[in-house]
Amino acid sequence: MTESTFAEDYPTKKGSGPYEGYVTWEGLDPCEDHSGPFYFKQQPDQSVICALVAEPKHINGGGKIHGGLLMTYADFSLFAIAHESLDTGFGVTISLNGEFIAAGELGDFVEARGRVVRSTRSLVFVQGEIVVGEKILVNYSGIIKK
Repeated sequence: MTESTFAEDYPTKKGSGPYEGYVTWEGLDPCEDHSGPFYFKQQPDQSVICALVAEPKHINGGGKIHGGLLMTYADFSLFAIAHESLDTGFGVTISLNGEFIAAGELGDFVEARGRVVRSTRSLVFVQGEIVVGEKILVNYSGIIKK
């Protein structure tokens, strides 16, 4: 999978500034468009990494990154990470679990990384973590129905 593969399958928008080298799906999911921006890029080892810079709109009343935003970001990353396993390119999340480990701060560069654990004829199982540097914010797992 390469950036061009993503671009061929879905409309993408190239990132700039802190998102230089990343792309995003534009206009496919109004909730993600409103919640993000969320970006992703393929690494040389073919894995996918996602990126988010915590803005004021992502912060909760306690001054930390909102847990609901982190779960929305985890859901986005499921599909970026599982893209190659989604034969039709589309699917729905049927399960998403997360364990909150630490809090994120305004301005943090937040990454989501993960792997496809198993892909069957109709399901894709993904595990990942959301991190700021070496600090794990959330461990998550999800299942996508193709």
